Amino acid sequence: MKIGLALGAGGARGFAHIVALEALDELGLKPTLVTGTSMGAIIGACYAAGISGREIRRHVLDLFRDRAKVMTALLQARVGKLSDLFSRGNPALLDGEKVLDLFWPEQVPDRFDELVLPFRAIATDFYQRQMRVFSEGALVTGVAASMAIPGLVRPVSATGSVYIDGAVVNPLPFDCLDGVDLRIGIEVTGGPRADTIGSPEPFEALFGSSQIMMGAIVREKLKSAQPDVLIFPPIDDFAVLDFFRVKEILDSSSGIGEELKRGIDKALSASR
Repeated sequence: MKIGLALGAGGARGFAHIVALEALDELGLKPTLVTGTSMGAIIGACYAAGISGREIRRHVLDLFRDRAKVMTALLQARVGKLSDLFSRGNPALLDGEKVLDLFWPEQVPDRFDELVLPFRAIATDFYQRQMRVFSEGALVTGVAASMAIPGLVRPVSATGSVYIDGAVVNPLPFDCLDGVDLRIGIEVTGGPRADTIGSPEPFEALFGSSQIMMGAIVREKLKSAQPDVLIFPPIDDFAVLDFFRVKEILDSSSGIGEELKRGIDKALSASR
């Protein structure tokens, strides 16, 4: 049976994907195709490179244990100068390709065709206003395009177009899993907590409104079609940029491993 795995967008909440990958490893199941958007593309590319879920867990825990090292690396990946604050530039803008080069495991290859598993990164063509699927060429370019969050990560220019975050058009790309028998989707969009009191800070409002939009897109997609197995990790207590809370996110999501195993078993039984 051919299994397809779609890993959704969600910033730091996407660390929950790692628990799902570990469950697949424990079952001895390898997807025939992996698709990912934004954070899902980052982790999906690592998994498609042949890195196990447990190894990815170890890498991110080690990486975000050293806050000073991470912040230094982000400064290296920053675009522009402080003086840009007073012009059209953005001193906080990051170069996505540099970020990936600095933070990805060394085992991740340079090109899509060097991956162990077929993989597709979902991005948005800004000027054509449509989805673009990256599946060949430079891996870092496709994934950087998929994670180019407006206002945070610089848009990527490639193949004669300009690309931004794939979550703008397809936060959970299970519909890009063609040619498989069983589709698995891990949805980590989340959103602002309903019980929060008071007005959000500007940055919180920016990312919160983006999450609301992404959640609406996913809900509309699910009305017409659904993955055979759909998992919603409990990640609403975490913000998009809570990368230093990686251990808490993994611990909070620990139960989805068994949920995923049950869902796969149920789907496989139904197909017999």
